[in-house]
Amino acid sequence: MDIKSIGIIGLGLMGGSIGLSLKKLYPHINIIGYDHNLTHIKEAIDLNLVDMVTKNIEEIWQCDLAILAIPVDGIISLIGQISTIPMMTTIIDMGSTKKLICDSIPKAIRSNFVATHPMTGTEKSGPTAAIDGLYTGKTVVLCDTEKSGAHQLEIVKKLYKALGMNIIYMDSTSHDKHAAFISHMPHVISYALANTVMRQEDPKSIIALAGGGFRDMSRIAKSSPDMWESIIRQNKINVLDSIINFKQELDSFEKMLLNEDWEGVKKWMTQANSLHDIL
Repeated sequence: MDIKSIGIIGLGLMGGSIGLSLKKLYPHINIIGYDHNLTHIKEAIDLNLVDMVTKNIEEIWQCDLAILAIPVDGIISLIGQISTIPMMTTIIDMGSTKKLICDSIPKAIRSNFVATHPMTGTEKSGPTAAIDGLYTGKTVVLCDTEKSGAHQLEIVKKLYKALGMNIIYMDSTSHDKHAAFISHMPHVISYALANTVMRQEDPKSIIALAGGGFRDMSRIAKSSPDMWESIIRQNKINVLDSIINFKQELDSFEKMLLNEDWEGVKKWMTQANSLHDIL
């Protein structure tokens, strides 16, 4: 990329991982970090996730590329505080919701902004969770790109291609609807599964029997409640719609069990198998 400096706001899993990868890809580019958490700052420096850390957020806006790797509520609050930035500066967010963020971007910096959602992550958090290659082979969604500047969009496309990501384009409304089914609802289900087990009389005995299936389905229930509460709140309508659809599937399965419709159960499961034909 033809840039000299990158600023990363938020040095947790997403910000730390992109810093780690970019430092290897572009050792000549100066990468500056910013975070409110003093522990995160120390860990990010110790782990060499960034070249340096600043306490002055204005230094981030002076970078050629500014990456907002913070929770979705924080993104909206932060971009509302930006008054002026250099004309050629590119700002991207990595939030899991897009509509409210896109609607909140001030007109003065709209052409500087490219709304993105890298579809990757783990249940872990903080700089120590950073992984080189977290983005490789994953999908990133670029939203409402017709409102971004041509220069800014080109910078972002080069960034994600260099990270080895598959780029798709989508309007922010469609993104949030689809993300509810493919990402947000699965987290809700995982939390519900964990709570269902924990509310039984002897959860430790149940968990002692846990195999790979239970561990796979409950893994993301370890994700940050602070982060996911804000994601689900911002995408409330779409998450509710996805839950209604999920409950309808459970209701259908329940009726088949009550009626001992084993052939129906088998057909229902076979239909579910077909999902992996398109994944």
